[in-house]
Amino acid sequence: MSHSPVSYKRHRFPSSVIAHAVWLYFRFPLSLRLVEEMLLERGVIVSYETIRCWAKKFGPVYARRLRRKAPNPPDVWHLDEVVVTIGGRKHWLWRAVDQDGYVLDEIVQVRRNTKAAKRLLTRLMKKQGGVPKRIVTDKLGSYGAARRQIMPAVEHRSHKGLNNRAENSHLPLRKRERVMQRFRSPGAFQRFISVFSAVRNLFVPTHLKKTAIDVHLHRLRALAHWKGMAGIAA
Repeated sequence: MSHSPVSYKRHRFPSSVIAHAVWLYFRFPLSLRLVEEMLLERGVIVSYETIRCWAKKFGPVYARRLRRKAPNPPDVWHLDEVVVTIGGRKHWLWRAVDQDGYVLDEIVQVRRNTKAAKRLLTRLMKKQGGVPKRIVTDKLGSYGAARRQIMPAVEHRSHKGLNNRAENSHLPLRKRERVMQRFRSPGAFQRFISVFSAVRNLFVPTHLKKTAIDVHLHRLRALAHWKGMAGIAA
């Protein structure tokens, strides 16, 4: 699917600076003030509040352009949920990844029950355009109940040890959560995590890319793709 170019009209800084700041913020566990300091080292004087505005405006635009549109749904969905404290209240981040660890979708919800699991599965079916051959979850009974209601023919494997791929996908977020000193609202968290995962999907190689040269080439291709997506001259 083609995209119109990203518009940087009415912005004082060039697109390369804006895209680089947004990339630093979402790609690495950096606070806005640390991104400000890193740009200053390169001779770019910009406030952390301006970087916040860039992340809020351009982050979702970049994420929409980065999301992979697979012609067929992945064979396996690994599902898991993790608790996140937002504004002093417990919420749950429900996440699905494929067999390569690629984040398929994630949604912030206040419940950890069958209704919440059904919402995740329904969103996944819509986004992926179908159902997988198998879903893998932990022992939470809500997954089985939701699966029986909306995709009864799909195989379901429920075992804590089988779901390391989904559980491991939470670790980068936990690191980032500590840097940001938690999130202030469910909406802000949902917007952040959508961009964060889209950027991570692009830059982190799959578990199949094991050699150093494979990883190096993958990251070079990812950087080239990022610049092309953001409309930056190579």
